[in-house]
Amino acid sequence: MTALTQFQPAPLDREARFYVAGHKGLVGSAIWRRLESEGFENLIGRGSSELDLKDREAVFAFFASNKPRYVVLAAAKVGGILANSTYPVDFLSDNLRIQVNVLDAAREHGTERLLFLGSSCIYPKFAEQPIREESLLTGHLEATNDAYAIAKIAGIMHVQAIRRQYGLPWISAMPTNLYGPGDNFSPEGSHVLPALIRRYDEAAASGTPIVTNWGSGSPRREFLHVDDMASACLHLLENYDGPEQVNVGTGQDVTIKELAGIVAEAVGYSGAINWDTSKPDGTPRKLLDVSKLTTSGWTASIDLVSGIRSTVDWYKSNIDHIRD
Repeated sequence: MTALTQFQPAPLDREARFYVAGHKGLVGSAIWRRLESEGFENLIGRGSSELDLKDREAVFAFFASNKPRYVVLAAAKVGGILANSTYPVDFLSDNLRIQVNVLDAAREHGTERLLFLGSSCIYPKFAEQPIREESLLTGHLEATNDAYAIAKIAGIMHVQAIRRQYGLPWISAMPTNLYGPGDNFSPEGSHVLPALIRRYDEAAASGTPIVTNWGSGSPRREFLHVDDMASACLHLLENYDGPEQVNVGTGQDVTIKELAGIVAEAVGYSGAINWDTSKPDGTPRKLLDVSKLTTSGWTASIDLVSGIRSTVDWYKSNIDHIRD
């Protein structure tokens, strides 16, 4: 009998070594905060200047030295539509190398429990809504971020292969669009929500009478506060085991126009809003079916309006040293 068939999810050992790959990023930093608040005493993190996860030899040396019992793989090269469509090779190559190196090193050096984080962009562009986990690999991907999506799909397959071949109880989680403190607010690399926050805040500060956004504003998107995501990650590590990836979201979505209105109000912008329909919209709708997660006993607790307000407050308080 393999280790996998004997495994039963249970509370994690708060004294065990726990490596959060990507602990300075949006998701990783939230997971780190959550683990600290839950009493984990032996957290391990390395910035990219300390450990290049694309360097296979360095990653194996790190795991050989630290031998973490638990790992969350939150490290990734990420970006919005513009970045993904402009640099597909970078998103494919960098993320594949990061994933393969960390997953192989973790297996080689005895990591017991690992959570791989992907993205909802792994699902087909025209998947039936809300998107169930079973929709994976059933249709064509959204062209603007297909390279990133393929890398994340490869990560899911890697975790499933490790479960089959080595019997390790590793799992994967696929979050919807995330936002919150620590996000990337750069004009070229950010996702839609932080991009809107920066755009409207700067417009409000400068008195700009009109703000123009990409696309028609009609696509519908789901947004999850990163602190809720961190809570879901720990919940899954302690309560879920299975080969299939688990969707993580709120189960509710809004149009981009509605989102823009919430952001404008949160930052205090009262000017006009135009939409440049010559720019791509991306996937028409992307709402996750989160019934598997809710059945396991977890639901999101931070509503979108209050979550955006708190993110705007964080942005304004940290504007001098945010990621750009």
